[in-house]
Amino acid sequence: MSALLPPVRIGILGGGQLGRMLALVARRMGYRVLVLDPTPDSPAGQVADRQIVAPYTDREAVYELARACDVLTFEFENVDPEAVRALQEAGRRVYPSAEALWISRNRLREKRFFRSLGLPTPPFAPVSSVDALREAVRQIGLPAILKTCEGGYDGKGQRLLRTPADVGAASEELLSSEREWILEAYVPFEREISVLVARRADGQIALYPVCENRHEDGILLETRFPARIPAPVARRARNYARRLAEGLRYVGLLALEMFLLPDGQIWLNEMAPRVHNSGHITWEAAYTSQFEQHLRAICGLPLGYTGARARGIMRNLIGPFDGARLHGLEALLEVPGVYWHWYGKSEVRRGRKMGHVTVIGPRWPVVERLLQQAWSRLTWRR
Repeated sequence: MSALLPPVRIGILGGGQLGRMLALVARRMGYRVLVLDPTPDSPAGQVADRQIVAPYTDREAVYELARACDVLTFEFENVDPEAVRALQEAGRRVYPSAEALWISRNRLREKRFFRSLGLPTPPFAPVSSVDALREAVRQIGLPAILKTCEGGYDGKGQRLLRTPADVGAASEELLSSEREWILEAYVPFEREISVLVARRADGQIALYPVCENRHEDGILLETRFPARIPAPVARRARNYARRLAEGLRYVGLLALEMFLLPDGQIWLNEMAPRVHNSGHITWEAAYTSQFEQHLRAICGLPLGYTGARARGIMRNLIGPFDGARLHGLEALLEVPGVYWHWYGKSEVRRGRKMGHVTVIGPRWPVVERLLQQAWSRLTWRR
């Protein structure tokens, strides 16, 4: 594949914060950026050259974006895989592939694909009826997590089953739902980790150090980089990410989320065929950010060095309630080593990611102290 050099046009399906950060980096690199998103003045549209305002399901709008751009990518999975496939078959450059998107949109397909590559996952079973749920519980045991196969994110579409009563309540939901479900064993993990891996069409691969993540209410709250785990465990996690990228013949930046168990085992949770929330830390803490790396990969440029420049912690700014207002920015920016990102969303809503704060430093005690100082200066008010 010949390299796509600036000022060619990059199209982004999706106008949220991930698209915004991709667009900001693309503009710095000299590329022109077009965005498709149904919300006028979307976070990515604010910094792009042009935004097409249309639903992601509008095939003609997607084709309009493709005609106007030299390469297309997407910032989340709510994109029609068949539209992506049609563009690929028409000779358009669209990365990642329709296959990667199709697999990642469905938890059952995703788990089966992991297993086909010999990658370890928690025990799981498909659930399409009440009888299937009871059989899955008999096989896997309790506690277990019942998840929708499609559509869930940030903890949505999931139900923890601890007791037979929970199974009965879930059965009622199954009876009134036409969704496809998957039951997964509950994982008593020690840490949640993720690995970012980038791959070019010619097979060149770049792996980042492992990230260590902490969630609250199913939403990523904090990422540490690099993870505080033994080197052999980190090598195994990175090897799993490499095998996944190679198995998919992937092009672009891929995030693989995993559970680290107390005995050192690693079980794969899910993948994201795009830049990822846990990779925000790379903007300041790595030599090449995940956003630049993704653009390098899809444009056929040499992949960048992925080493850590410093130790760092990224913490998401999540809306505590609808209509909240954040105060303390001036005081926050007095703290050394602190970086501020605000996404330009129109309103604060409970559970919505509004921005993030990153702190970097030479040693963990320094980073932790600076983050505590910075975070204590921020307050949400009505």
